[in-house]
Amino acid sequence: MRALLAALFAGGLVGLAGPAAAQRVMSLDSCADQYVLALAPRETVVGLSPRADAPDSFLRARARGLPQRRATIEAALGARPDVVVRQWGGDARLTAALQRRGIRTVSLGDATDFDGVRANVRQVAAALNRQAAGEALLADMDGKLAQAAGAGRGRSAFYLTPGGYTAGPSTMIDAMLRAAGFTNAATQPYFSPAPLEALVLAPPKAVVLGFFDLTRAGADRWGPGRHAALRQATRGRVIASLPGAMLGCSAWFAADGAQALAEVTRP
Repeated sequence: MRALLAALFAGGLVGLAGPAAAQRVMSLDSCADQYVLALAPRETVVGLSPRADAPDSFLRARARGLPQRRATIEAALGARPDVVVRQWGGDARLTAALQRRGIRTVSLGDATDFDGVRANVRQVAAALNRQAAGEALLADMDGKLAQAAGAGRGRSAFYLTPGGYTAGPSTMIDAMLRAAGFTNAATQPYFSPAPLEALVLAPPKAVVLGFFDLTRAGADRWGPGRHAALRQATRGRVIASLPGAMLGCSAWFAADGAQALAEVTRP
């Protein structure tokens, strides 16, 4: 009888205790910041990177007022997180030190397509017990992709940055262009210098600019992306200039870029 009463009493205490406490979370770099800001309740965020509210941070408005910390073991131990999220921030020694202290580390993949983004979102959502929030974020992303699909009607589009770089296959930029129904004019995989001579001889039919909003007036006046011959080759062909905050990380908001391209393409 005493054993039965003890069991019932213990069960009552468990019931009164309610759900488990929310996971305290810290992110180590600006791309990990985006996932944490999107998925973690604000009161559980105990640390963001020092660039969380920079102009190239998509969710910089949400980062304001939250603590920013360097990617060091001292900063992490001071924040006392249960979960640390990283993509490129920190190093193997830091990750190992965190794991030895029982702090779970979530390392995001370098997504080059929307399936990779889905995997990253679900990985963070699962670590934070926020699966419903993760699926809602992905549903919003997929809705935007559905709206953008086919808008480019297979037209060739060339991506260009102020530094004179473009993006070919195996990049999130390529996935964004294809999601909006365009064919990527850049055929070399990954990121590479824009082929100036080829562009002058055969100017692209459509040009998508990226990161030009983050350049200071005159700062990149002589940068490769502002070369006089390149400006001439792209004159009158720019269909969109996408903000750097939308392009700096491989994340769900690449769908916003696809949607923006669709909106300027459709009559």
